[in-house]
Amino acid sequence: MVTSDVAVSDFYCNQALTGRVEIQPVAETERVLAFHTNPSYPVHIVVIPKEHVPSLTDLGSTGTDLLTEVISVVRKVAAMVETEYGSCSVTTNLGLYQESKHQRWHVVYRGESKSAILDMYGHHDR
Repeated sequence: MVTSDVAVSDFYCNQALTGRVEIQPVAETERVLAFHTNPSYPVHIVVIPKEHVPSLTDLGSTGTDLLTEVISVVRKVAAMVETEYGSCSVTTNLGLYQESKHQRWHVVYRGESKSAILDMYGHHDR
């Protein structure tokens, strides 16, 4: 469901969810959508609620049940990326870092080799 009376900058409600831009879905539920986005990394997937939710710290008029559903999809997508590439990062932005005021989670594989990752982050999991 797309909220049409959003008064803030919201690419996701105004472009992605309305079909104004083409997206490549990765996973979807009735209330959550995960799709490939313009790649900043070799793999860059965005997971969003289908209704307007301002951010992780401002759930707007939605309850935590929607956040729980979003996180469930984030986990599923992150597991897919980790299984295929061996690693992934999951982030969300808040405040001035959030150029589009719609809650979203970035699931990315940055492209480093396993040895480069271990050189940077150590071998703490051994």
